[in-house]
Amino acid sequence: MLETGVAKLGFMKMNGAGNDFVMLDNRAGSLQLDASQIARLCDRHRGIGADGVLVLELAANGADFRMRYYNADGGEAEMCGNGARCFARFAHRVAGPLEKLSFETPAGVIAAALEGERVTLRMSEPKDLRLNMQITARGENLPCHYIDSGVPHVVVPVSDIATIDVRTVGSALRHHAEFAPRGANVNFLERRGDRRIAIRTYERGVEGETLACGTGVVASALIFAATEGAESPISVLVKGGDELQVGFEKNGDRFANVTLTGPAEFVFEGTVELGQGS
Repeated sequence: MLETGVAKLGFMKMNGAGNDFVMLDNRAGSLQLDASQIARLCDRHRGIGADGVLVLELAANGADFRMRYYNADGGEAEMCGNGARCFARFAHRVAGPLEKLSFETPAGVIAAALEGERVTLRMSEPKDLRLNMQITARGENLPCHYIDSGVPHVVVPVSDIATIDVRTVGSALRHHAEFAPRGANVNFLERRGDRRIAIRTYERGVEGETLACGTGVVASALIFAATEGAESPISVLVKGGDELQVGFEKNGDRFANVTLTGPAEFVFEGTVELGQGS
């Protein structure tokens, strides 16, 4: 698909709750992009523009497909919840029809069920729950929690997310020594009801606030359940205005059968000229 020099690369553009992605089909195995080319595709001024790139590949260990996800900086990440919903609909369109499918990720095998433009994901089991941490960032002592919902997430409860400096505080926590060397995404959580929250998220790799983060939605809902005793399902309002649902079973301090339900929308498709990476 991609040759030396300038080549035309076919793609689709999708978004999940405002989290947007460039979708590529690499089932043939001929596509090889380096970090600079991925960053160029995601550039909102000189490229297509996206929070990340999702690549559809053949599976190696028994699932239907393999999903590879790259952040806007070109680095590969373990998992992306909003991206995974888009990935499911993308696979359904280019390799389907498939109302149910599974795909491999570095965070484990994810199962997906499609209902129109909405997708329900069966997420990998969360791990490394740490509650009631005290982290000093920018001279302020911040109470926060931590969980790995496929990727590492810090969750900071706040009274009003509208007043939070997400970029400044989020960056300080994302790079904090407590979460080295991987770093962590950072979510600011505001309670909106017994089983409803609103969040804003700073994403590593994007290095800024995004309109939504699927694994952040899951992390925030599970932290809310752990600290407030909220029952499943929990509705989560994201910056982009969409509301997603997180289902789960809770046994002590462990969560199982975690699901994420939300939209996945096609935006447009086309080809882009892409030269050799540097």
